[in-house]
Amino acid sequence: MSNYLAIATVTAALQQVLLPPVRQAVGGANVGFNRPDPANSTTPLVNIFLYQVTPNTAYRNADRPTRRSDGSLAQRPQAAYDLHYLFTFHGDDTQLQPQLLLGAVVTALHAQPLLSTDNINNAVKTFSSLTGSGLENQVERIKFTPTALSLEEFSKLWSVFFQVEYCLSAAFQASVVLMESNDTPETAPPVLTRNVYTLPFQVPNISQIVAQSGVNDPITTLSTLQIQGQHLRSPGVLLLIENQEFAPTAVTDTQLTLPASATSLALTQLHAGIKGVQVLQKLVLGNDTTPQHRGFESNIAPFVLHPRITNASAIAAPTPPGETNVTLTLAPNIGVGQRAVLFLNNFTTGATYTSLPTISAADSSQIVINIAGVPTGTYVVRVQVDGAESLLTVDGGTKLLTGPTVNIS
Repeated sequence: MSNYLAIATVTAALQQVLLPPVRQAVGGANVGFNRPDPANSTTPLVNIFLYQVTPNTAYRNADRPTRRSDGSLAQRPQAAYDLHYLFTFHGDDTQLQPQLLLGAVVTALHAQPLLSTDNINNAVKTFSSLTGSGLENQVERIKFTPTALSLEEFSKLWSVFFQVEYCLSAAFQASVVLMESNDTPETAPPVLTRNVYTLPFQVPNISQIVAQSGVNDPITTLSTLQIQGQHLRSPGVLLLIENQEFAPTAVTDTQLTLPASATSLALTQLHAGIKGVQVLQKLVLGNDTTPQHRGFESNIAPFVLHPRITNASAIAAPTPPGETNVTLTLAPNIGVGQRAVLFLNNFTTGATYTSLPTISAADSSQIVINIAGVPTGTYVVRVQVDGAESLLTVDGGTKLLTGPTVNIS
């Protein structure tokens, strides 16, 4: 691979390519590489001027990454650039020498649009300071293409040459020059063991989450969850709910089952409200015997976990008068920061009373909710935790509500 000498070597090799056809076109003509000469120069000359260098878009980031996570060098950084040349043609205009030189240059570069190894080696022999450029070993050969510049673009280009009159000129692009630094990469130790794994690319997808008892049945801590979808089967399949991982007890390609009676007591470890479920398919890699590595992940599907009231009691609040503290025992626990609202329905009159929202200060199975203006009597009690409402029990024969209840005295 070439190094920092490559740009100068391209210019020198270009001179070696153009010198024979230029001298054949106009006897005594020469090829140089200075800033453009004044337009009244009558000495036959083709001047090669490198006026711009731009990054090559195709190779710009081909060598990334060059460093490891600890900052050590993994491979030599490689810079890729295109070179933009302006050829100016000088000589006796009465003898059409500039135009003869122009024809010789464009014909030569059209016939041989790249630098050969011989051209580069001849340039290095002529300019000993370019020895060791490595350009002759570059994978990509340097190719020259004409640059189509409009009259306005040519005018802008020539305006950068202070007090230099315009003369006959042409622009060419040389692409691509690949240059490496002299940094020495740190060689990584050899790989002792190679493990190759082939897996079908089948991403799991959840279509719906229902209770096993019925598609329309509400989900509580007593429910058995059925996660339905496609491509769910995997040796290391887990369910991610509330940042906790649960292992389903029954696995098929279209359904995963998570019962409330599982050894992990799955749903009792959660909190009421809207929950998101994601299927994780972990992989066995390396010397592991169990799936531990992150693999495929499904979409996140929601379900509502309703709270259950297992016990309710009420006592008069110490202050102010006329208010009642209702203590509810819930399953699952109410979490810190969850919002609870109490609803009371009188068995006799049917009157309904609603408390102000209460924010739980602890992760606990109990919460005390204050409610005002409730007359004495027996009430059907409901609670709403983060929008998920508790369920009521109904007599199968009479279809009347039977509980849960609380007595306000």
